[in-house]
Amino acid sequence: MTTPTRPADLYRHGLRLLLDKDISAWVELWAEDGVFEFPFAPEGWPKRLEGKAAVADYMRDYPDHIDLHDFPGLKIHRTDDPETIVVEMRGVGQLVPSGAPFDMTYIAVVTVVGGRITHYRDYWNPLAIPQDGSADFTRSGR
Repeated sequence: MTTPTRPADLYRHGLRLLLDKDISAWVELWAEDGVFEFPFAPEGWPKRLEGKAAVADYMRDYPDHIDLHDFPGLKIHRTDDPETIVVEMRGVGQLVPSGAPFDMTYIAVVTVVGGRITHYRDYWNPLAIPQDGSADFTRSGR
């Protein structure tokens, strides 16, 4: 299958890769100098990752911590910039260490240039982070 290049199609493809736990293929959707930002990240959590290698390091163990099952309520909004979309969705599944349910609401602003993610601002809800330490993979230094 050819990787889609339009922002909305690429984003949907990326969600499928996350559900399939194919993190390396998801990282390949990124530009070498792509930036991943988390504006609402609480103290001690990364607020900005610069470069594909940093994104790969951050996401490497994701499936060991969160088993994603679906992204219900996916809405992709086009903007005046054809390379940028705004995404609303939920990620649902379970936390692998505890078996507890995972349900996170996301809003993201994603820019895709030349078929690669160049900038991704992820406005996830820090209040939904489990307080039992099962989501520690997202902290800086993991």
